[in-house]
Amino acid sequence: MKRDPEKNTAAKDADIIEMLYERDERGLDEMERKFSGFLNYLSFNVLRDRRDAEECVNDVYSAAWNNIPPERPERLGSYLARLTRNLSLKRLREKTAEKRGGGSGEIPLDELDDCIPGSSDVEDSLDAAELASVINAFLSSLSRDERVIFVRRYWYLDRVADIAYRTGFTESKVKMSLSRTREKLRLKLVEKGIMI
Repeated sequence: MKRDPEKNTAAKDADIIEMLYERDERGLDEMERKFSGFLNYLSFNVLRDRRDAEECVNDVYSAAWNNIPPERPERLGSYLARLTRNLSLKRLREKTAEKRGGGSGEIPLDELDDCIPGSSDVEDSLDAAELASVINAFLSSLSRDERVIFVRRYWYLDRVADIAYRTGFTESKVKMSLSRTREKLRLKLVEKGIMI
């Protein structure tokens, strides 16, 4: 199991961010040394191809170099994880479109289409920050097991089999938990007046 690289490292992250602000390339080296394993893990979970994952993580370092400054992330690991996830999903969608259904074709976030509004709907019905707040409150209301399963699937983009292995549950139980949690989320969003 990969550990969260942010635990007990706030000062080091601040040092890396400061190096990036000063345009000191050592910041890139430190960022890569500290986060490469974690970011490659995240990217591989989406792309299922080591070479694509490595290329994507290199793109993340480039994006971080180009965006810091002016951005100054509070938690560097979270910032890099978000960049990794977004760039990996973009690359997966491009690959899937190129192959017209070839490859795995499985994008876990597509499972959320029936309960989370698309980006244009979000802009029309609710500010994205408000949506995030509702989802965070929803996640806090879940049992630990439900939350772990949901986050492993939709943030880390783990396969159902991997979640089952990590949790000790059967794949059937993981699928059922995901289905029920998606429905609970859908109902919560409807209750809050968020159009789906």
